[in-house]
Amino acid sequence: MINFAQFGNDLYTGRRSIDFVQRRKTWYGFSAVLIAIALAGILLNGLNFGIEFRGGMEFRVLGVTNTQNYEAKAQEAIGEAGIPGTVTATVVGANTVRVQTETAQDKTDAARTTLAKTFDVGRETVSSTLIGPSWGAAVSEQALRGLIVFLVLVTLVMALYFRTWKMALAGLTALLHDLLITVGIYSLFGFEITPSSMIGFLTILGYSLYDTVVVFDKVRENTAEAFRTKRMTYNQAANLAVNQTLVRSINTTVVALLPIAAILFVGFTMLGPGTLLDLSLALFIGIGVGAYSSIFIATPMLVQLRQKEPAVVDLERYVARHTAKRGAVDERSAPGVLPAGEPVSVGADGVGEPVAPGPVPSAARPVHKYVQAGPRNQPRRPPKSKR
Repeated sequence: MINFAQFGNDLYTGRRSIDFVQRRKTWYGFSAVLIAIALAGILLNGLNFGIEFRGGMEFRVLGVTNTQNYEAKAQEAIGEAGIPGTVTATVVGANTVRVQTETAQDKTDAARTTLAKTFDVGRETVSSTLIGPSWGAAVSEQALRGLIVFLVLVTLVMALYFRTWKMALAGLTALLHDLLITVGIYSLFGFEITPSSMIGFLTILGYSLYDTVVVFDKVRENTAEAFRTKRMTYNQAANLAVNQTLVRSINTTVVALLPIAAILFVGFTMLGPGTLLDLSLALFIGIGVGAYSSIFIATPMLVQLRQKEPAVVDLERYVARHTAKRGAVDERSAPGVLPAGEPVSVGADGVGEPVAPGPVPSAARPVHKYVQAGPRNQPRRPPKSKR
């Protein structure tokens, strides 16, 4: 059984290492597939905006004792009332059915009557709400405006804090990666986008940015030490930073997802559709995707952006040169192996393959003659009976 604590300690000390940076093409390819699937879902299926964005009528039938075939019953009741268009019915809580239809104010009373009759409840228990599309448009406009302001401020803060725009660019790329994949999942599975979902999307950006900044902070610390000591390259220092923060990222993500998963379970099984379920669903998807991007996308992209900087190139050359020197020294100091540069035996014709170096015959060290004869026999004293 794997000792997780020991595994994390090995990653932190560098005893074990997962190559996140060098294998970045693998992670890029995986993310490209996810983004392509998300874009295909958005283009083919579109987004399922809630009634708050497209406008319509919402009826709530309270005190329903039998919710079997509620969708068919709701469609039949709305059809009898003469309201055209798509009818969406969901169960909210234990005994409430929510029915969403197209806007038809003149047929509201008829719809309430048919719904009460279909679900066998009193007419006064059926409520109706008219929702105009202008409210959803205003929310969308403000959300888009807030997103642009958020991205601009994040770019400036990260560029100033890390003193390089390349970290800001890598962080923003991870943010857009998370947002696009999350929206694509909503499109593929037909999840409804409500104002609560929009709030969840903006919250996702904050969490993803927080996780990325923590990793980048460790990258900055390790790379500064690498430039000072010249014992490892920029790639190695950045990869070590990701390994050192890997367990922390996993633990933080699991701790964040557990309560959200509990809310999702309660929402799906007991509460039904609503603000709490919409918000928790967006957070659950976005936090998972954000943890992935902060580990596999942000830091490898940062290394790729900085790999051609003169200081990074000089550090890599210096480390490679001194690593080769240390390897040569180690090779010369290894017992039984000829040092580099020494003549080696080749084939009889002088052009054949060199003979593999064997153990170096050590010169015979002169030893004392008593040592050659083996251990000296000590005199034994005879027992008293034989004296």
